[in-house]
Amino acid sequence: MKQVRPKKNLGQHFLTDLSIAKQIADTVDACPDLPVLEVGPGMGVMTQYLAEKPRPLRVVEIDTESVAYLYEHFPRLHDNIIGEDFLRMDLHELFDGQPFVLTGNYPYDISSQIFFKMLDNRDLIPCCTGMIQREVALRMAAEPGSKTYGILSVLIQAWYDVEYLFTVEPSVFNPPPKVQSAVIRMTRNSVAKLDCDEDLFRRVVKMTFNQRRKMLRVSLRQMLTQEAINTLASDVDLTRRPEQLSIPEFVTLTNKIGIYLS
Repeated sequence: MKQVRPKKNLGQHFLTDLSIAKQIADTVDACPDLPVLEVGPGMGVMTQYLAEKPRPLRVVEIDTESVAYLYEHFPRLHDNIIGEDFLRMDLHELFDGQPFVLTGNYPYDISSQIFFKMLDNRDLIPCCTGMIQREVALRMAAEPGSKTYGILSVLIQAWYDVEYLFTVEPSVFNPPPKVQSAVIRMTRNSVAKLDCDEDLFRRVVKMTFNQRRKMLRVSLRQMLTQEAINTLASDVDLTRRPEQLSIPEFVTLTNKIGIYLS
């Protein structure tokens, strides 16, 4: 069967460097003994190294041409090739409800959606690795006070420890993307539950960062009355901007806002 043609509408950039493919596949070794789900295997450049590991492997691919290629070139994975959209899958059905490692060369245009789905299924995914756009990786690993610290940073780091592993240049892809890529690893931290209303926490984080250049006393007008903001300001420094707040400070802010919403 001929090579799969990269499709722009699917954001496909096929990795061609086998040494880098092996390095990415080996990032799952930090979480041994768990099954592995690879998202977007394409022509299986990473799959070939993941399949060598002594653990169950399943791959999910939305591109029908790639699925046909995988069936032909990885016959022993035949029952574990899933031709579906990862974002629409029920992840509890994958490995009979047991936890697994998520990995892949993720399409740039849906990588954030993939990680939000990971967060929604965090009790199933103790470890997530893979390659994404470098800019997104930097945001995910950013610390408070950084210009790249934002919604992804806070929501992911609330539940996972994020490691920026290494940078990958465009020249090792077909076709080469216009940006650099990066390999990351996220490992579930010890937080079982945030000490606040978690839905409200997400609302507060998203709302404040959507106006990241404004002080909290301005962005909070979308959620609180001016009277409530004035009262809250006596207890919380609302002249700060969201990128200055740590995760524990966002938890505290959420709890204080919750008093005025109850």
